[in-house]
Amino acid sequence: MLDIRVKRVYEPASPGDGTRVLVDRLWPRGLTAEKVQAALWLKEAAPSNALRQMFHHDVERWDDFRLAYFAELDANPEPVAQLLDLARQGPLTLLFGAKDVEHNQAVVLREYLIHRGGG
Repeated sequence: MLDIRVKRVYEPASPGDGTRVLVDRLWPRGLTAEKVQAALWLKEAAPSNALRQMFHHDVERWDDFRLAYFAELDANPEPVAQLLDLARQGPLTLLFGAKDVEHNQAVVLREYLIHRGGG
């Protein structure tokens, strides 16, 4: 079973996070690399700028966003494979900057990875 978590990048790192990967296309405002403590910034796993702008954290567009993001991930297998490899090695925490902890790209990406990884 894959242990994939999501966490706001503004929350402090904890030992249970395992490998921390920032999955935002934009660097989080006001944070240094030391504060983020990410092993990797994988912009390629984030939604495209067009999709990000279409969603604009509007919960009414959540289902459309999820489906469109799944399609983007299907078309972009390299970062997906990289994240699955990391998740198979131990806990993986996907870091995001959005204020909404339930409706963001990391939640969708986690769902996608668990489905793809069979975990």
